Amino acid sequence: MKRRLIIGVTGASGSMMALRLIEYLSTRDDIETHGIISDSAKLTFTQETKQSFSKLKGLLDVVHDAKNIGATIASGSYEHSGMMIVPCSIKTLSGVANCYSTDLMTRAADVCLKEGRPLLLGVRETPFHLGHINLMKQAVEMGAIIFPPIPAFYSNLDSIEKMVDVTLGRMLSRLGIENDLYESWQGLGINEE
Repeated sequence: MKRRLIIGVTGASGSMMALRLIEYLSTRDDIETHGIISDSAKLTFTQETKQSFSKLKGLLDVVHDAKNIGATIASGSYEHSGMMIVPCSIKTLSGVANCYSTDLMTRAADVCLKEGRPLLLGVRETPFHLGHINLMKQAVEMGAIIFPPIPAFYSNLDSIEKMVDVTLGRMLSRLGIENDLYESWQGLGINEE
């Protein structure tokens, strides 16, 4: 049986990450993707990738209207393995942290938290001010995983695409989804005594 995974895409910068994540998951026979894409995400995606939004939509198994709070994924009785919001805007983080569900994105995230399912927020903003940090703290206290897409430079990656893959691979691993997007750290190769 396929694992259902909800993918939220907001209007924060980082469309490349959303596209790569959904491209990768579309190759997996063991995962069924349910996408929620905000109106702002549609604009940002076209601006940042210079590609048609229909490409992103076409890679998802199920696409939910962001305004449809009556969708299956709005209920705790609908079984799934968790939710990733990548990239996650501060507006969406605020909705999640304050239990303010004005759309399907924030409702599905709230359902994850109340049902004890993993919710990973790829918060995309820099620099953070105290209000952002307080929102992240609130979300973590309720059970969310805050995972800003900060690259791991120690892997000596030579392209943005590889940095994106490593970050996404680590995000998926954090949700218990094995993947081949990165290699686990093998140490510095120094003989320890």
